Amino acid sequence: MTVTEVAVRGGGLPRSVWMLAVARGVNQLGAFSVPFLAALTVARFGVSPATGGLVTAAFGVATVPSRLLGGRLADRIGRRRSIVLGLAGCAVAQLAIAAAGTVWQVLAFAVLLGLVYEIYEPASQAMIADAVGPADRARAFGLFSAALAAGSTGAGLIAAAVGRWDLRWLFAIDAVSCLLCAVVVRRVLPLDRPRPGGTRRGAASPWRDRALLALLGCGTLYAMVFTQVTVALPLSMTRSGLDAADAGILFTVSAVTTVAGQPLLRIGRLAALSTPVALALGGVVLAAGFTGYAFARGLVPLVLATVVWSIGELLIFGRVYAAVSDLAPPDARGRYLSVYGLSWGFAGIAAPVVGTQLLQHAGVTALWTSTAALCLVLAALQFVLVSPLLPDASDDGPSADAVRTETAPAPAVEGAA
Repeated sequence: MTVTEVAVRGGGLPRSVWMLAVARGVNQLGAFSVPFLAALTVARFGVSPATGGLVTAAFGVATVPSRLLGGRLADRIGRRRSIVLGLAGCAVAQLAIAAAGTVWQVLAFAVLLGLVYEIYEPASQAMIADAVGPADRARAFGLFSAALAAGSTGAGLIAAAVGRWDLRWLFAIDAVSCLLCAVVVRRVLPLDRPRPGGTRRGAASPWRDRALLALLGCGTLYAMVFTQVTVALPLSMTRSGLDAADAGILFTVSAVTTVAGQPLLRIGRLAALSTPVALALGGVVLAAGFTGYAFARGLVPLVLATVVWSIGELLIFGRVYAAVSDLAPPDARGRYLSVYGLSWGFAGIAAPVVGTQLLQHAGVTALWTSTAALCLVLAALQFVLVSPLLPDASDDGPSADAVRTETAPAPAVEGAA
């Protein structure tokens, strides 16, 4: 019996998914260095904030090809090898940044960090999709999201404590967390072999899949919403007469809500919703939360609004990655997930510009009202754009891709060496 059969018949998730989530949580606990890249450059070398921003921008640009590389490696050399390679590369680059003696060295190592930074993601997501059947994928990706959120709750506290001592230690500790995660993955997860089709040039190209491209388009707008929260929330709180540091409280509330809300994904009626309906419902809940941001005055109303939109995020995250996994042939899951993951790279470029311009020229209420309106538009697009293209949108049975996934031979695995 395969791990998928055990997971589906036993009603639980396989050990590999839990261990991958634990490893990712450990890694996320130390993932606090990148936001301080510009600050480190300015503080250590006395350059202008603009120069520090350029270093961070160079890192950001390098992450785009990194995700595509990660997807291709996951399908060519296997999931576990790709994860370990990406994490080890991140550790090396972060230690190099901590030891860099010039701005140009920091820039070079920041680009190197960007090039290896996203290799982990498509490989780990593909490993989750390999390990469970279509019916359990949303819950498995939800667990992965909860692990990230749990790690994030402690990461900010560690950064606040260590960063006051020396910013270079942030990168050193982050490197250690990457190595710990790599060791856990190497020791406890099975070594998968690439599926035969994963090495064929041009096989199952995700760029020709219209359903995936529809999800990518909507996903980019969703990612813009979430990225905009990260960038604009501290600034908007200052505009509202609150302390920008209080945004850290709201981010923690969001992370706790994501972890505590996992049982919602197992509610029968909610779990039975089709993907477009679930994504649309998530968009409506997001809109309600951001409407609260638009009119809230004071920290307590903002906390309540944060709980609301975080539930919307919970409804969306697992479902959309499960949908992408179901679309992908087993030998191309890494590439499919890496292409969809570009939504975060595109959003990372656009959201800071859009959010800050709205805040500067239109104000707090207009910023969050327009964000809520965008969420409602995205909810409507699930029925107009996504639903006609998803295989499970037209019938109540499992999609052709889901059947193909369930009946395809399981990947050969070896015990951890």
